[in-house]
Amino acid sequence: MPANRALQDLLDQYKEGKLDLDAAAEAIEGLRLERVGDFACLDLGRNVRCGLPEVVLAEGKDAGHLAEIALSHAVAAGRCVITRISHEQADAVRKLAADAGIEVEHRIAGRVLIVGNGPAPVPTGGIVAIITAGTSDIRVAEEAKVIAEEMGCEVRTA
Repeated sequence: MPANRALQDLLDQYKEGKLDLDAAAEAIEGLRLERVGDFACLDLGRNVRCGLPEVVLAEGKDAGHLAEIALSHAVAAGRCVITRISHEQADAVRKLAADAGIEVEHRIAGRVLIVGNGPAPVPTGGIVAIITAGTSDIRVAEEAKVIAEEMGCEVRTA
């Protein structure tokens, strides 16, 4: 359903008394989409709808496009998590972020970049165990660790 139709349905439900003001406002926040150039559309409402923020997959993306996506997402949402990032892509994001005064943390072992000046994730009380069978698993385990931490979980490794 197009966002404008979904918005109209929400407003109709509010008008008919099926939604209170807080529920309507939260639902509207969940519809947030933002275009980045002519190459990407950020789902900024995912956190409201699903309880988890959008994560950007870097694999296959042009470094310049990825940098614009990361900066737009970080400005709009406070933080942006990028997975499977190459060194070339990370350099492009770092340069654009530095020019805008936005912090970047590169977790090289997991190929993850965290971009933004927003607050650290709020602890959820969730606990995630990450167990590897050997050194070939380390890269994926480190990626999973960062993602779980960004979702507010405590991570235990073995």
